[in-house]
This record gives sequence, structure tokens and C-alpha cells, in this order.
Amino acid sequence: MQPLVDADPYKVRLEFFEGPLDLLLYLISKDEIDIYDISIERITKQYLRYIESFNLLNIDLASEFIVMAAKLMYIKSRTLLPRSVQPPEEDAEEEDPRWELIRQLIEYKKFKDAAGALAERARKQEDLFAHAPEKIEKVDPEKAPLADISIFDLIRAFQGVLKRFEEAHELGDIVDDRFTISDKIDLLLSTIKPGQSTPFKSLFVSATTKAEVIVTFLAVLELMKLNQFVIWQDQILGDIEIERRSGT
Repeated sequence: MQPLVDADPYKVRLEFFEGPLDLLLYLISKDEIDIYDISIERITKQYLRYIESFNLLNIDLASEFIVMAAKLMYIKSRTLLPRSVQPPEEDAEEEDPRWELIRQLIEYKKFKDAAGALAERARKQEDLFAHAPEKIEKVDPEKAPLADISIFDLIRAFQGVLKRFEEAHELGDIVDDRFTISDKIDLLLSTIKPGQSTPFKSLFVSATTKAEVIVTFLAVLELMKLNQFVIWQDQILGDIEIERRSGT
């Protein structure tokens, strides 16, 4: 699938992207299922949908994402075959072809949880002062970003926006004018003032073409990368808010 915004060549490179195992763990937690009871068919379908979104947005993915996609499709194909006709494998004594992936996910989650615990300890340590600071900035608890919000949540929200747009424009788009990412960045900065927040979905209300939806989202990603915008939720898997940092 070719990106719809080739009139404005732009390759997205996001430092806050993690790896394919992070995406799989995100999909598992979103569905609230046990890691030992994952549906390869379902998780493969969801994973490939994210890969399709990445490609649509011209996001520069590490090769590991493609390798994992191939691995998931291979495991899915093995689960569909009768045991008697499956190709020989070194771990052929195992009845469930998911086990290798499950073990990999469990080990990765252990290291990820340990790293998260260490990061949390470091964060709490930073809150301890040897002497009283000159000024302590108060944080509004209602606007504090959730610790587990990620780029995958944002991509998921974008998928929802794009799906609703396509359902409302069944006859297709007629593109008379093309917006560039720079145009959308200027528009977002002029619309959202420093310290102001707005629902993520509201950014696409005036979009008239699918290409405009994509360009608007790319502009949001660029502003996040430039530390101009932050995202937050009031509850897990809830609606996403976009907030412009104060003083930017």
C-alpha cells in the first residue's frame, strides 16, 4: 500500500517507538487476556493492522517489525494445519506452536517490568530533596499523563478516526487541494494555544479527505517529537487529549 501523502515527501522517524514485542504486549493487555491464552489468529490480524497503519503513515519501521509479522503468520499457518501434515521442527514434540512466542513474550515482560520498577524508583528518588527547593511546581492530577500511554494508543486512536471517516465518506474522496505537513503544523500551533488541550478526535472534524486526515496526524506526531505537544488520558483506553506545552 502506497502512502496517500506522497505529494509532501515525509519519512516519520519516531524515537519513542519501541519494538514488536512491545506492540504484542500492548495488544494483549488491551484485550485483557492471559498471555498464556493468546489467540494467534486474532493477535496476528491486529498486529498486521498496525503494520498497515505504519505503512500508510510512511513510518520508518525497524526490520524487526516485519520479521515478527512473518513469524506470526507462520505460527498462524501451523495452527491451521493438522498435526500430521505440519513441517518438521526441532520443537516438534510441543503440541502448541505458540509456545516459543509465549516464552519470548514472558521473558521480555519480566525484563520490561524490572526496568519499569527501576525507573519508578529513580523517579521517586528525584522527588526527594536534601533541602527545600526555591519553588515547587504543582501538577494538576486530572491532567497528569498515565504512565502506560504510548504511541500505540495514539495509533489506535488514529485507526478509529480513519475508520469513522471512511464510513462517512463511502463514495470516496475527490482531492482538489493538498495540505502539507508544514501547513498543518502551522494550523495546529495557531489553533491550540500554549497550555491549552483539546480532544484528539476534534483535530479531524474539518477534514474533507483521507489524505488530510493522514497529514494532520503526521503533523501531530512531528509536534510531539519536537516536544511541543503531549498526550494524556483520564482513564486507560479512554479518549486521548492533545495538550500544547506551556511556553512553546
